Amino acid sequence: MISYTKQIGLIALAMVALSCAGPNSEKANEAKAHKYAYLLDKNPDSLSYIELYNRALNLWEIPFEEIDCETHFGKAHILVTGPKDAPPLVLLHGMNASSTMWYPNIESLSKDHRVYAIDFLLEVNKSGSNDEAEETSDIMNWYQEVFSCLGLKEFSIVGASRGGWLATKIALENPEQINKLVLLSPAQAIIWIPPSQKMLTNIIYTVRPNREDLRKSLESLSHNVDTISQLYIDQYYRATTQAELNSSIFKMQPFDEDEWASLAMPVLLLIGDHDFINNEKSIELAQENIPNVETATISRAGHFLSIDQAAEVNKRLEAFLAK
Repeated sequence: MISYTKQIGLIALAMVALSCAGPNSEKANEAKAHKYAYLLDKNPDSLSYIELYNRALNLWEIPFEEIDCETHFGKAHILVTGPKDAPPLVLLHGMNASSTMWYPNIESLSKDHRVYAIDFLLEVNKSGSNDEAEETSDIMNWYQEVFSCLGLKEFSIVGASRGGWLATKIALENPEQINKLVLLSPAQAIIWIPPSQKMLTNIIYTVRPNREDLRKSLESLSHNVDTISQLYIDQYYRATTQAELNSSIFKMQPFDEDEWASLAMPVLLLIGDHDFINNEKSIELAQENIPNVETATISRAGHFLSIDQAAEVNKRLEAFLAK
């Protein structure tokens, strides 16, 4: 795993290189993407979760905005990037991952899209719940309030893991909104998570997260943990120690054949070949039940496929969204 010193040095060098290239206006815009650089040399154990989140945003090496939307259920935090006049693209992250998880993909996705990465209401991140969202219907209403706040009427959506389940639910309830649906190993959406040692490892870690078992948990989710930035790992670890299970996660169950068959928009399903959440059965069922679907298994990738094989996933997402 890359050391803190080396990682900080690389980011510092990149910032110096950026400061020496292009006109002054470009320098100013690039500097905005690194407004949290002052946190890079801090000991992660001394930082709050929000500071760790901000610290991980140094991995977003493009300009971005942070927007808060006030809703009936609490504050929604959204990271926004890409050309303002480009087609809108919504990103929904995985469990405990927050929107910073898109750091290996965000530059690619924002080239031709106005990207909105939304922090999920009921997890540790920069959104904040007032505890009024108890049912799945509340969560769906929350998303509609957020979309309204952002002025989004029609858009494409990418969901990873739990975010894939949520993206599918949004597409089922409001199909007129969704131009294209991308699912990155959606959890509990196509099949029940099959029993395995990897699943047991994650259950144990979720119940009792600790630094000693973190590597084992990450190894069950990623095919190559050493590809994950330490800045992101520090944030993810803190999120797992502060996370609280709520009843909404137990209401996630696979959608039935009729529900999948009702999706008319183009759908892309990607899973990793070392993923314990989905497998070839997921691909088979998707091909059988979703009318307009493309599927692929990403080699040398686990559940964290968008990090494990970022270049390959980015290539496939760009091609699908461009059609």
